[in-house]
Amino acid sequence: MENRPLSRSPWHLAMALLSVLAAAPAHADNGSPLPTVRVETRELDEVYAADAIIEAVQQATLAAQINGSVTAYLVDAGDRVKRGQVLARLDARDTDAQVAAGRAGIAQAEAALAVAKSNYERNKSLVEQKFISQAALDKAESEYKVALANLETARAGSVQANTARGFAEIRAPFDGIVTRRLMEVGEFASPGRAVIAVHDPAALRAVGSLPQFMLPVTARVDRAMIEIPSVGKAYAAKSVTVLPAADPRLLSTQVRAELPSVSVPGIAPGVAAKVLIPIGKAMKRVIPESALIRRGELVAVNVATAQGQPQLRQVRIGPSVRTADGKLFVEVLAGLTDGEQVLLNPLAK
Repeated sequence: MENRPLSRSPWHLAMALLSVLAAAPAHADNGSPLPTVRVETRELDEVYAADAIIEAVQQATLAAQINGSVTAYLVDAGDRVKRGQVLARLDARDTDAQVAAGRAGIAQAEAALAVAKSNYERNKSLVEQKFISQAALDKAESEYKVALANLETARAGSVQANTARGFAEIRAPFDGIVTRRLMEVGEFASPGRAVIAVHDPAALRAVGSLPQFMLPVTARVDRAMIEIPSVGKAYAAKSVTVLPAADPRLLSTQVRAELPSVSVPGIAPGVAAKVLIPIGKAMKRVIPESALIRRGELVAVNVATAQGQPQLRQVRIGPSVRTADGKLFVEVLAGLTDGEQVLLNPLAK
């Protein structure tokens, strides 16, 4: 009869591999014992994890206020800018013509005013000498006042033209970074059409949504953790605000958690985040996330024994728990008891 090798399931292969790993003594290459951590049950926060997006507290999408094509960009996405710095220019030929027309209108109004004033003063003298009637003087005075009003109108028009000329240059409203350019050179910009966006990277916040059934327990929340999965870090929020109005379409309420003033590569507007809001307390048996050995669906730990050789043990775990100081733990549902010691970094050997 032909001998055939016994088939092994992926679970048996994973356990065999982990058994080989666990067979090594619990010592580092230099002979010193590897660090362990005590399994214990502690009181931790029960949290609700709200999906969120990072956004800048101060951000602006700058739009055109006059008609004209984009003639030049002086900055690009990622450039740092100062308040008042010119970011882009629009075609200013039409506004330049309006400015010139405004100056000409002022000159014309000033000349007409000079004539009307001279005529009024002359007629005033003639009335005193009884050469003309009072009606003629009243007419000259009226023409003088009209000329004054026309000059004020011309000056106001000139101010308006100069203001419109200023709109041909789009300037930064605050110190920050250019987020993106929303038009290309040569495209026609009309009033209200976005041209360029900027934001201040010094102040960021996570903006998420809370379902309405969570509002009773989060209405007075005053602290939260902001978790950034892409960089593997979490930060205590400087402030937390649950907006006092709900969205009737999504049946949710917006929550805003402000990040501390930290500069970490990878944290920028648009990055996914989670706002961890405490909703109560619970007793949980936890160990650090770094103590776990993961092989596919298998999760195990190396338990330190009195003989000095670690014992591989499969465990069943619950959700990860982030403490107030930002450390990441995982809840152990089965496989360990309080007081046991597990290797903190089981694969260091």
